[in-house]
Amino acid sequence: MTILHVDSEAGVLEAEFEGKAEFTNPAGNIQGGFLSAMLDDTMGPALASQLAGGEFAPTLNLNVQFFSPAKPGKLQAIGRVEKRGGAICFLSGELSQAGKIVATATATAAIRKL
Repeated sequence: MTILHVDSEAGVLEAEFEGKAEFTNPAGNIQGGFLSAMLDDTMGPALASQLAGGEFAPTLNLNVQFFSPAKPGKLQAIGRVEKRGGAICFLSGELSQAGKIVATATATAAIRKL
């Protein structure tokens, strides 16, 4: 993962991933579990950019929708904090390749103290 841009105030993070050939299924597409992890690894840091020292935010729920196959190569991701409450946060993410949306996700995270 390469973080390209973080806007902590808005709760937005842009990143790029390298989909490796080792991540593919027998059809030659990046396996959905890897795409899910990429989305989670984009949404989580978007929220982490807003946390205070001594706080962390584990994912409680992750819902992924797959729209088109992803091939080995670069994937672009955007993670957003949609709503931040006192202890529960709602996140969204989008993963694209060559300008085409590959998958989207929503997640719920809980803010915890170390």
